[in-house]
Amino acid sequence: MFFVLPALPCCGQADTNALPALAPAYGELPPTFWEQHQYPIILVGVALLAVSVLILRVWLRPATPVILPPEVWARQALGKLSARPEDGNLLSEVSQILRRYVSSALELPAGEMTTAEFCATLVAGGKIKPELVESLSCFLHECDQRKFSPLPAAAPFHGPRRALEFVAAVEAQILRSASVPGAGASKSPMAPDVRQTQPHPDTVAPGNGRAPR
Repeated sequence: MFFVLPALPCCGQADTNALPALAPAYGELPPTFWEQHQYPIILVGVALLAVSVLILRVWLRPATPVILPPEVWARQALGKLSARPEDGNLLSEVSQILRRYVSSALELPAGEMTTAEFCATLVAGGKIKPELVESLSCFLHECDQRKFSPLPAAAPFHGPRRALEFVAAVEAQILRSASVPGAGASKSPMAPDVRQTQPHPDTVAPGNGRAPR
């Protein structure tokens, strides 16, 4: 019976189970870019966001409407209608534009009114001459008759042109009414107040040796 003994290492052979030598330790890791500059980056980001929001608000903000004087608006609106055929729709727009202008220029009460009520308001207002009120009322009534008439008109009405003439006439009346009250009422502050006075009966003209009583 044989026994196998484990081989013993020779005296001159190196030990293969020995641990290798450890490498030197790494130095301390430097801080990252974010750790060094995180606060300036946050501030710049917030500033850019605020500027972007402001630019968007300005860009998306609706444009401020331009408010035109009543006479300028009426002339522009009526001028656009001059090239259109004169039918019921055109005369309806002409009537509405003229009534809106007159209401705004003469500061009439706001609200929907029929042609008869509108003309009665013009008469009661007394801001323009009765002759002009009568002509304007006849024009508006004729617009109503023509736009509701089932038959075409025999003669052209020239609605936009006549409405422009009424705008000019009302403007002339307004300017004339505004200039009359202050024509002679104001007096220059540098002009002296010269008045002719009658001498008192007890006062005697100088030079006769008598003093007034």
